[in-house]
Amino acid sequence: MKRQIRVGIPRALSYYTFFPMWKVFLEKLGAEVIVSKQTNRRILEAGIKETVNDACIPIKVFHGHVFDLADKVDYLFIPRMVSADGKVTFCPKFLGLPDMVRYAEVPIPEIIDIRYNLKGFPGGLLRFFFAVAKSIKVRNPIKIICAAVSALVVHKRYTRLMNEGLKPVEALEVVFGSRQRESYHRSGRSEKWLGGKRIAVALLGYPYAVFDPYISAGVYEKLVKLEVDVVTFEQIPNKQMRHYSKVLPQNFFWYYSNQVCWAGLYLLENKGIVDGIIHVTAFGCGPDAMVDKTLELEAKHAGLPFLSLTIDEHTGEGGVQTRLEAFVDMLWTKQARHRAG
Repeated sequence: MKRQIRVGIPRALSYYTFFPMWKVFLEKLGAEVIVSKQTNRRILEAGIKETVNDACIPIKVFHGHVFDLADKVDYLFIPRMVSADGKVTFCPKFLGLPDMVRYAEVPIPEIIDIRYNLKGFPGGLLRFFFAVAKSIKVRNPIKIICAAVSALVVHKRYTRLMNEGLKPVEALEVVFGSRQRESYHRSGRSEKWLGGKRIAVALLGYPYAVFDPYISAGVYEKLVKLEVDVVTFEQIPNKQMRHYSKVLPQNFFWYYSNQVCWAGLYLLENKGIVDGIIHVTAFGCGPDAMVDKTLELEAKHAGLPFLSLTIDEHTGEGGVQTRLEAFVDMLWTKQARHRAG
């Protein structure tokens, strides 16, 4: 019996947005999908060793995940992410990522680096699916179209679950059947706690920085333990966020940067959804530096507390915990003063 083709998907960068679509499409074509381990110190150190010095920590981590898969798969799935909305592009390092990995001094299997570019939709998306299928020797058009439809259905459900408040790992468990949606409870802003509303904080940042518990020092989980309701940009419907593309004199050139900025503007204008904003930013990320300053200025103008958390390979959990506790305590104090009068 012929062995299945094994395709490796690194658990980093676009994984947090597109993994269900990649996984279902490849499996429907007959491939076995293998995902790298959760980020850990070994993966990070392997990435740091082989990555250019000026790369941000998410790029370094991505390299580590690639090397974790290198001897386990026949192909590495690293699409060249160009545009997911047909208008703006991803960060330049996303565009060059397949080449950065390919020329690292570590033996790796063949890379599937098809351009993911929705400019010219729907043609761009169809071209992408057919090119990926061809790269693993699948040419049956009916099989490819059926696989693409299944992948898009799953992607839509995954996105909807995150709109409802599930973080990626939870939404993945629901999509792939290991847990039921009802097992995840998300408390609303009307819930009473200690005689008043719970504190709600917007945790904004690129998903691969916010939701990787290792490189973010577990900021999401720490906020939950502090009895805080966490709101991320994935919970805001894209239609509502895109309205804010008309607010700024100039939008950013990068996909995730716009998502974060628009979400921040939405939350600042619709007062009462959150009590404060935390922006998780990667040290050395040029686009992120501009997003951070924009959010800081807009939050100051709106009178909403704002905290910038910069992460890199030296970020310690203790320092993050202290800053989060101080920020949340300040929000509680502000809320108590407001109730008092």
